[in-house]
Amino acid sequence: MAENYFVELNKIDVTGKTEKKGNLTYLSWAWAWGELKKKHPDATYTIYENADGFFYHTDGKTCWVKTGVTVNGIEHIEYLPVMDFRNNSISADKVTSTDVNKTIQRSLTKAVARHGLGLYIYAGEDLPEDLRSEDEKKFDEKTEKLKKSTISEKDQQTLRGVCEKKGLKVEQVFTKPLNELTGEEYVQALQKLSELGKKK
Repeated sequence: MAENYFVELNKIDVTGKTEKKGNLTYLSWAWAWGELKKKHPDATYTIYENADGFFYHTDGKTCWVKTGVTVNGIEHIEYLPVMDFRNNSISADKVTSTDVNKTIQRSLTKAVARHGLGLYIYAGEDLPEDLRSEDEKKFDEKTEKLKKSTISEKDQQTLRGVCEKKGLKVEQVFTKPLNELTGEEYVQALQKLSELGKKK
């Protein structure tokens, strides 16, 4: 039986390819991607844009990025808040393109890690829980809650507005009422509308 690709990637030694910042350890994105492509040349990554084509998402208060890495047809998604050097969320009105770019690279590296490469260096971000920053804890809790709860009237209006802007009818895009969409489906819907816009 062929070795599980996760086990194969998890065996790769990342010693000397990491950098410590505060209480977090960072793995070089360029190195991680290079190692992954050596083992799996068909691997791809995706940076998910919002409906306006921006590489970050926001609730008006803080921002986050969504990235995905696909290996052997399996995609692992990573959400990551845009943070400052103290690992605290940066307010939406102060986020710069440099902040977003750095977060995208770290998010992609963590998405690669979900496939096995360097996963063990991120163990400290999950256990023990009290070592993580309060912003990261709150962000994760909020993300999980938004994924499962139905979207607000404001979000529904946003989707209607985007559909109208692109000359589409809501029923053409969605298979169920907007008030039944979950937060996770909302993000997927914005991505779908963005892609529909690009095809025109």
